[in-house]
Amino acid sequence: MIRLIPIEGVPAVQPGDDLAALLEGAARASQLTLRDGVLVVCQKIVSKAEGRVVDLADIEPSERALRIAAEDDKDARQVELVLRETRRIVRRGRGVMICETHQGFVCANAGVDLSNATQPDGAVLLPVDPDASARRLREALSKRGAGPLAVVVSDTFGRPWREGLVDVALGSAGIAPISDLRGGVDLVGRELEVTAMATPDQLAAAAGLLMPKASGIPAVWIDGVPLDGDGGVRDLLRDPSTDLFR
Repeated sequence: MIRLIPIEGVPAVQPGDDLAALLEGAARASQLTLRDGVLVVCQKIVSKAEGRVVDLADIEPSERALRIAAEDDKDARQVELVLRETRRIVRRGRGVMICETHQGFVCANAGVDLSNATQPDGAVLLPVDPDASARRLREALSKRGAGPLAVVVSDTFGRPWREGLVDVALGSAGIAPISDLRGGVDLVGRELEVTAMATPDQLAAAAGLLMPKASGIPAVWIDGVPLDGDGGVRDLLRDPSTDLFR
């Protein structure tokens, strides 16, 4: 049986906060032991703790940002932030910018988010290296007596060909990023040739059911998941040479 438990009582995170202390303290107050399971943490509190928060008042838009903002009826300062966080624009149209970030993710607005920022005119950026963020948080929790555990950093992404948002993993530590079932057999004995499950994404999507934006729940503890292997979400990013849509 897999059990998902929302971690309540985590205070508003500010740049420089000890995120491990805040999460462990909230878990302890709820009489929850962070051991033999997976901690899924929303990207926003990780970014805030790491100082990845920008005041739009400090942003000077470039000519390119001003042009795109005028064409798409957007805030030029936000567009400038998106461009700074973007390796390449995959597609732009209908007021939407689909970008490949410097981390290798393909998402709307390069992950730049204005909701639930620490100040009214603020924007929250993705962590510079979400896998490293997950590793640091896991190590810090272990030093506080938690574990063994895995950590997944999650965020909501749109999906091509489908409406709606789903939480996916941006970073992970302490669990294999892919559960490779190839070489096994299905229920009728047919050999599995392509089945490789993205375990951190599955965990992020499950936890996302308990972390809607207005809930104030920034983390979910998941019991009952085997802690096999290790690795990061970077291993889930498809190589351009095998990407039919690149």
